[in-house]
Amino acid sequence: MDEESMEEEGGGGGEPMMDDQNHNNWGAGGYGRHLLGSAAGQLGDRFLREAAAGTPAGTELSEANGVLQGCEPGGASCKGGAGAIAAAININASTSKFLMNVITIEDYKSTYWPKLDSAIDQLLTQSPGDYIPISYEQIYSCVYKCVCQQHSEQMYSDLIKKITNHLERVSKELQASPPDLYIERFNVALGQYMGALQSIVPLFIYMNKFYIETKLNRDLRDDLIKLFTEHVAEKHIYNLMPLLLEAQSTPFQITPSTMANIVKGLYTLRPEWVQMAPALFSKFIPNILPPAVESELQEYAAQDQKLQRELMQNGFTRIGQLLGSISLVKDLNQGTHSRGDQSRKRAGEELTYNGSSTCASSRGYR
Repeated sequence: MDEESMEEEGGGGGEPMMDDQNHNNWGAGGYGRHLLGSAAGQLGDRFLREAAAGTPAGTELSEANGVLQGCEPGGASCKGGAGAIAAAININASTSKFLMNVITIEDYKSTYWPKLDSAIDQLLTQSPGDYIPISYEQIYSCVYKCVCQQHSEQMYSDLIKKITNHLERVSKELQASPPDLYIERFNVALGQYMGALQSIVPLFIYMNKFYIETKLNRDLRDDLIKLFTEHVAEKHIYNLMPLLLEAQSTPFQITPSTMANIVKGLYTLRPEWVQMAPALFSKFIPNILPPAVESELQEYAAQDQKLQRELMQNGFTRIGQLLGSISLVKDLNQGTHSRGDQSRKRAGEELTYNGSSTCASSRGYR
């Protein structure tokens, strides 16, 4: 993965580079430059030249960024000459690696968040089966580095704001939809958003684990589902439900898969909405209605017969015949044993008659 755009270049071009736990590159021999600033190179070169030339004790080095001053090459304050400088630099090596390649808030806003913003845009607007030309590894690395550099709170705030703005646009588009396209467009918006969450949540898993779950005691997926509920579903549920009930009463007005996706999606967003149309939800969600009781069997049979008549009136004669066969099977299972006994008796008589006739025919033939 090409991360040159995300990593600040450190040290000289030919120095060996190492990587700390925050993915910060630091030069193996370049601590002095970062600690002392631009004067470090000049200060070190001058010190080494004077030490090699045998400069008398008492010669003072000029101050470099307030770090070294009044240091005598052979004096007590700088005993050991060039080795003292190297020792001082090595002592502060552990500090220097945290100062190098620090992601400031300006870096986050100008470099890191724009990458995340663009990827989120593509994920939220993709259609099923579309190819998304983004590097998931690069996006995950961006999130990881921002979390390590203490930008989790800002990143979470930007993510919520970004998705909220997207959902508000989706809601406005649904409001402008005609009734005959309303159900289908709501289904597309719901499916597209839920599909996007399958990619967005894993990409921000590091932020979820070390900020949302730890500090906010929540879960990123739950927060993002709540956003769709508040900004889209709640605003359209009272327009959507009557259309769903009307479509249910007219067979195949919308495809069964569309109806199932919407009903299951609404139940996922807010289970309490079952109370608005228990019969509708019970067709796709198990255990919504109370269990059947024997005293209501006649009512169930009447509902089945009503459905058969409606289907036959709409030209579905085969379906009506099939449902009639299903009802007959139910009647047989409910205890109409006498009818079954008579059928078996007639079948036995026919079998006996056919057997006798066969025997007689065989004897006559002989």
